[in-house]
Amino acid sequence: MTADTRHIEAAIYERLSRVIDPELGRSVTDLGMIAAINAVPADGDAASDATADSQPAYDVTIQVELTVPGCPLSETITNQINGAVASYPDARLTPHIEVTSMSHDKLADLVADLKAERKQNPFNKPGIKTRIFAIASGKGGVGKSSVTANLAATFAALGYDTAAIDADIYGFSLPKLFGVHTQPTNLNGMLMPVTAWGVKLISIGMFAGADRAILWRGPRLQRSLEQFLADVWWGEPDVLLLDLAPGTGDMAISVAQALPNAELVVVTTPQPSASDVAVRSGLVALQVPMKVRGVVENMSWYEHKGEKLRIFGEGGGLRVSEQLTDALGYDVPLMAQLPLEPELRETGEAGRPAVLTPEGALRADGIGREFRALAERLMA
Repeated sequence: MTADTRHIEAAIYERLSRVIDPELGRSVTDLGMIAAINAVPADGDAASDATADSQPAYDVTIQVELTVPGCPLSETITNQINGAVASYPDARLTPHIEVTSMSHDKLADLVADLKAERKQNPFNKPGIKTRIFAIASGKGGVGKSSVTANLAATFAALGYDTAAIDADIYGFSLPKLFGVHTQPTNLNGMLMPVTAWGVKLISIGMFAGADRAILWRGPRLQRSLEQFLADVWWGEPDVLLLDLAPGTGDMAISVAQALPNAELVVVTTPQPSASDVAVRSGLVALQVPMKVRGVVENMSWYEHKGEKLRIFGEGGGLRVSEQLTDALGYDVPLMAQLPLEPELRETGEAGRPAVLTPEGALRADGIGREFRALAERLMA
């Protein structure tokens, strides 16, 4: 091995330290995924043969050990490694990536190290920077899950590292809204969330199937949230959204206990029957240490030939805002009024949040602007 090849191998290793495993959020070097790097002159070429106008050429073989066989993101990782090698400025490098999987013992050691760092709910510790928004409603049918899905997709499209937990154990819907049909990867007892449209997701629906009823109560229900928080590797997301079950039941209280730094966002529709029960979901904050951040009025109007038709009446969001402000003793603003758009349902049921284009970018018109404004206001 020449000094040149040793220098190239060291430089490539340093460049690979900036290649991040999409699931674990750590560099492939920190995770021990780079087993070996071997640089050799290409076709007998050597640095001494290079002219002043050309660079020496090397073949670089990189042995990559994935955490699990057939890792669904292996192509993403190898593409990043190829890019890191090919962009090396001081020589012409041709990467040759050999992909295998970690041995059982090496993987067990890695998982043990990751669990040791966390040991408990990672979102309930001093210094956590993740903004946590629990999306709640007083009753079903107001579009709470649709709001959650589109808000999560908006945060991701704006560049935030975004995670979402489907905490509606009985009526889980996020997998369908994001087009997820796979289960989380089980990494020696630690689950990797499924990523769709830039959002890291977990839902009981990924395990049980959307056609089976989940009949959980009390301690078991609370344990499901604890597992979603502590047994899933979330990394350190900028934003975590929780899609709560309608009403003021066990899960809302469990969220408040497990995530006292969560902020509640109450979703309602304009009519009095919805807004009256929406107030009750916000009043959970009187019993637990959770701040109500604001109110979102969904299905506020339907636009037809340039006219806004108030199909469900009007004023419900403002009523909820005013009543919660009065009851809680601090400002609970009406943060958004979202239109009734058939596309929101049609696109969502097809597996893509309606705020996104088919390419995954945030729409610049209509509903895209509404959700961008809501996301920016929440993060302010």
